[in-house]
Amino acid sequence: MADTETRTPAAVTPPAAGPAPAGPANGTVTGLVSGILDDAQKLLHQQMEMLKAEVREDFRRSKRAAEFGGAGIVMLTVGFLGLVMCVAYVLHEQFQISMAASWGITAAIFLVIGGALAATSYILLERFNPLPDKTFHALQENLSWKTT
Repeated sequence: MADTETRTPAAVTPPAAGPAPAGPANGTVTGLVSGILDDAQKLLHQQMEMLKAEVREDFRRSKRAAEFGGAGIVMLTVGFLGLVMCVAYVLHEQFQISMAASWGITAAIFLVIGGALAATSYILLERFNPLPDKTFHALQENLSWKTT
């Protein structure tokens, strides 16, 4: 006999829902590259700001030193002129040297002293590096990952 009973189709149940397969932890590859580029831009911007701040600080210190140096040079000039006259007159009066010889000896003394000071200044300026070394070293350190 034929089975006349109608069968109802069994309810189809979906498989147990487990955790969905996860993609990359931080998003897509495009997102990762975008994040790296954003970080690189941020780092470059920070480096530029650090460079500007260091140059501003160096300029401020140089300006202050130049102000004091300028005032000091004016005072030294007036003082040296008085000293030159004093030495010349002392040589003339105390040692009975002619006025021309007194001025010649005084000029020679100050030429020697001035030459020594100029040589010292030249040596000090040769050692001076006006570049912002701290910023360039930090930038070099931050970019060193590219070469490794």
